[in-house]
Amino acid sequence: MESSTTTNEVSASETTEVTHKVKPAGLNFILVCVFIDMLGIGLAIPVLPILVGEFVEGRDLQAYWFGILATVFGLLQFLCMPILGAMSDRIGRRPVLLYSMVGMFFNFLATAWAPTLSMLFIGRVIGGMSSASMSVASAYASDVSTPENRAKSFGKIGAAFGMGFIVGPMLGGLLGSVNLHLPFYVAAGLCAANFIFGFFFVPESLPKERRTAFSLARANPFSSLLRLARRPDIRGLVAVFALVTFAQVMLQTTWVLYTNFRFGWSPRDNGISLFCVGLTAVVVQAGLLGWLMKRFGEVKLSLLGIASGAIVFVLYGLATQGWMMYVFILCNLLAFAAGPALQAIISKATDPREQGALMGSLQAMGSLAIVVVPVIGTGVLAKVSHFPANDWRIGATFFLSAVMQTIALFIAWRYFATHRPAKPAITPVATT
Repeated sequence: MESSTTTNEVSASETTEVTHKVKPAGLNFILVCVFIDMLGIGLAIPVLPILVGEFVEGRDLQAYWFGILATVFGLLQFLCMPILGAMSDRIGRRPVLLYSMVGMFFNFLATAWAPTLSMLFIGRVIGGMSSASMSVASAYASDVSTPENRAKSFGKIGAAFGMGFIVGPMLGGLLGSVNLHLPFYVAAGLCAANFIFGFFFVPESLPKERRTAFSLARANPFSSLLRLARRPDIRGLVAVFALVTFAQVMLQTTWVLYTNFRFGWSPRDNGISLFCVGLTAVVVQAGLLGWLMKRFGEVKLSLLGIASGAIVFVLYGLATQGWMMYVFILCNLLAFAAGPALQAIISKATDPREQGALMGSLQAMGSLAIVVVPVIGTGVLAKVSHFPANDWRIGATFFLSAVMQTIALFIAWRYFATHRPAKPAITPVATT
């Protein structure tokens, strides 16, 4: 009789856990947070590289110091992201999200006030230490989604990210054409509004019985990356994710300066181009992702997306007119579906209780890319910045991204040829 009672209690607990995972309301709340957070970040994207030019002389120094600023942000993000991800596994997602919102508020405020280059560095330090919204939001999505629906949930987060990317850079470009500091004041205000919204409306997604003890070993960014590398079941996918991330960071770091040097684009022009990027991402991840998943499956879709990205990177580097960039953006639809597909495959192979640490580790990899890539990308761009605007060598950074994407495609093809995607790591519900 005692055994039967215990079984029923375990069954009820597991049923409660599974029921908790499929609540849609929490995901809707987190999507709003991601949108507002990305809106604030998007405001700064077309303006910050140009703002750096106000404190230095020459294109080469502008590219160099912007790369240093990006590296400082990435280094702090790399060191702090796994800690915040592991903390979210211990104390819940909500407190960490709120901390991130406060930190980003002070980041933008310091940048808006910046009278010198050193103040820009202070803002980057604060932002890097508190930038955890995407990793914790991904863990939140995993908490409230079934394993079968995780790809769609990650796609929705990507769509919210893209929606912020649609409005943010466009608005930032317009505001930056008035005053280069104005977008950062607006971004700070949005972060404050995001904190208020999160404090009053975002529920906790991780119940106390599913939380794990905090461990410095798990929170160490290097040990977390080594832990990923030591998992033979996903080692190849981690390498693919790293290469794709490095290629994307190369593009993100050099896009504004590249288009400014080559086409003479202003913050407004870059805002419009980034608007097109965000719009394309939303169309794919919110509208087409479900159909693409059914049509191709996660494996084939990730391969097609990586291949598409490699081709378009080459085309970016060879473009001779600004309008060509818009055409190439719209031709790169499948690349926006590759990320959610890869994330879903990796997530399904991981214990549900470790999703926060997993997403923190993956984001730490992205932060590592921001530490290394900006110095390389902006260094290369600085070297070629003196070439005439129509010289193909100015696109060197995009060619490097294309090489990384091609290597990722080869590794992914070899991996999927010898491995089957892991089944979801979930404990079955007891039946009576």
